[in-house]
Amino acid sequence: MLRYAITPGLLPDGTSADVLVTRAGELARQGVEFLLVREKRLADLELFALMRTIREATAGTGMKVLLAGRAELALAAGADGVHLGSRLEELASARRAFPQGLLSVSCHTVDEVFQASAAGADLLLFAPVFGKRVDGVEVVPGTGLEALQKACAAAGEGARVFALGGVRDVNAAECVAAGASGVAGIRLFFGEQAQ
Repeated sequence: MLRYAITPGLLPDGTSADVLVTRAGELARQGVEFLLVREKRLADLELFALMRTIREATAGTGMKVLLAGRAELALAAGADGVHLGSRLEELASARRAFPQGLLSVSCHTVDEVFQASAAGADLLLFAPVFGKRVDGVEVVPGTGLEALQKACAAAGEGARVFALGGVRDVNAAECVAAGASGVAGIRLFFGEQAQ
């Protein structure tokens, strides 16, 4: 089972970059294959500095580090790839700008998975599989394992599908059994206090 960790997006208000970098290094040494640096509140120069320190902390581990945002920025920051969010229409231009980079996108329907895979995405985050709960109450319903299974079939052989949304250690194996290459998450890797 592949693992795709996503930073909690808490910088710069309250979480030290040192804490984030330390955790990235720990995850890399634990064998987590992918890390998405999703720190939208940082300016480009701050992202460059953060990426440099994360790359140093994860050096030699094999972890692939992606940056959320524009392909040109990810390439300039020394990332292994870019996460485009739900902007599937940008896949072709991202491939031109970052030909060797991994292209990651978020998908919420089976049709989006099919489109993203056909357009050349490498990593597909399918969400929310199990939904989102706040204080034990479901506030965003999950699509369920059956929809995940259909999404994995729609992706074909070209792209890896990662289950995202409510994934925990107790249900991760179910996601892989449904056809996912692995699991993705924020809280799964950065703890329950992560947003």
